Amino acid sequence: MIITKAERDAVYKTIYSRRDTRGEFKPDPIPDDVIMRILDSAHHAPSVGFMQPWDFIIVQNPDIKKQIKDGFEEAHKEAAEMFHGERQEMYKSFKLEGIMEAPMGICVTCDRSRTGDAVIGRTANPEMDLYSSVCAVQTLWLAARAENLGVGWVSIIDHDLLKEILAIPQHIIPIAYLCIGYVTHFHDKPELEKAGWLPRTPVESLIHHDQWGDQPE
Repeated sequence: MIITKAERDAVYKTIYSRRDTRGEFKPDPIPDDVIMRILDSAHHAPSVGFMQPWDFIIVQNPDIKKQIKDGFEEAHKEAAEMFHGERQEMYKSFKLEGIMEAPMGICVTCDRSRTGDAVIGRTANPEMDLYSSVCAVQTLWLAARAENLGVGWVSIIDHDLLKEILAIPQHIIPIAYLCIGYVTHFHDKPELEKAGWLPRTPVESLIHHDQWGDQPE
């Protein structure tokens, strides 16, 4: 299958315009067929040994979302204490989630036992199944952007608490809780970059040739 220039350009446009969405969610419901398209796309992410270790928990119940929001707030307060001075004040000023505003949350998990103990490609590096589930997150994120849906990854939350709230079995690992919905707009740059928290690192400074540290002049 040959990718046309227009198709190639559409993929790059989706990659470069993807954003971590927090405060721009609209309450509009997401049609079922759109939800299934993005989940099926995530299900086609690469996975080590083709084990497909992911599951997707769709969260729409306001009471459950409120519990997750409370869990975020607790972890958020703890995180604020790790920064100091102006950095702490800047951290506190950021809106870092859209749990209640987004019409839907999706928790992506990893079942490390799905296809047994011995998995092709996981023998030397047992964490590869976790990486596979992260690939599903990224694939879902890009598919959602292609549908003009915003996605926000809520990483500031205790995963044990998330397991309790969502009744996730003990052997299943939460990978990401994602807020998903239509948005008022997408930012032209990542919000933390625009706020001056950190700049984007030039890609040229991250490329090595043959061995670490061997970079062109």
